[in-house]
Amino acid sequence: MISQRVLGAFYVGLSATCFGAMAIFARYAYAGGAEALAVLFVRFALAAGVMIVIMNRRQIRWPRGRALIILSLMGGVGYVGQSFSFFSALNHASAGLVALLLYLYPFIVIVIETVFMRRKLTRQRLVAVLLALSGTALILGQGLTGQPLGVLLGVAAALIYSVYIVVGAQVLDKEDPLAAATVVMCSAALVFGVIALIVRPAYPADLSAWSWMVAIALVSTVVAMVSLFAGLKRLGAADTATLSTLEPVVTVVLASAFLGESLLPLQVFGGMLVLGTVVWLARSAPRQPPGDAVTAQDEASSGRNAAS
Repeated sequence: MISQRVLGAFYVGLSATCFGAMAIFARYAYAGGAEALAVLFVRFALAAGVMIVIMNRRQIRWPRGRALIILSLMGGVGYVGQSFSFFSALNHASAGLVALLLYLYPFIVIVIETVFMRRKLTRQRLVAVLLALSGTALILGQGLTGQPLGVLLGVAAALIYSVYIVVGAQVLDKEDPLAAATVVMCSAALVFGVIALIVRPAYPADLSAWSWMVAIALVSTVVAMVSLFAGLKRLGAADTATLSTLEPVVTVVLASAFLGESLLPLQVFGGMLVLGTVVWLARSAPRQPPGDAVTAQDEASSGRNAAS
């Protein structure tokens, strides 16, 4: 029987793979004439429609009350704010620097949980996140240039996403991952839709580009977000954030395979470092007080202590 921890690591790995492929899909969509805002709106609108159909067919209960409000804010404020900060930062700093700043979020998540939620910071978790960040730096650390505003916006994107991960882990303690992801997608689609009506971005000019936007919606949103929430429910915020550093590894490998971008030896080493950390965290015995993301029942079935 697969332990909840290994299953959670699988879900996060699947999520990171789907998110990592989004940069490749988006490159093709942009080549077909789509602007970033158009991609974001279509991404969440299509994903929300698919999720609503799934919710109704499976008769899954929608979140209510406080959980519904929090999830709506996660999509309408968190996702939108993070996307705005990230894409704005790209106008003032290199893509490598902005991406590297975003991937500070595993460390920020640990700080938030340690300082504000009084969760024990184990040596294993600290070493794991430092190894993952080091590998990410080797993967993304080419041509790091930027203005102070770009750095501030990149850090803002990391902070917003860190809060998103921490809050999501708390809400998912009592909510179905599918239902939670649906609310997030619907609220993000609503906000991006309003912005798109005002700004009127350019949409793709050919069917091929539209197909890549559909891939972003189905693969890099529906599958990616549901898998992320399923992993969060089983692992908690800190380990989920650390395992998610697999995403830039996927992006770099796919860019090399499909876009002809060069893969440097240091990037290969960085990818191996991240992959090694992922395997280590997935197989290691978790250590943390009761009451976190993995329940006592899960501990008994896996023969390990719970961790998030």
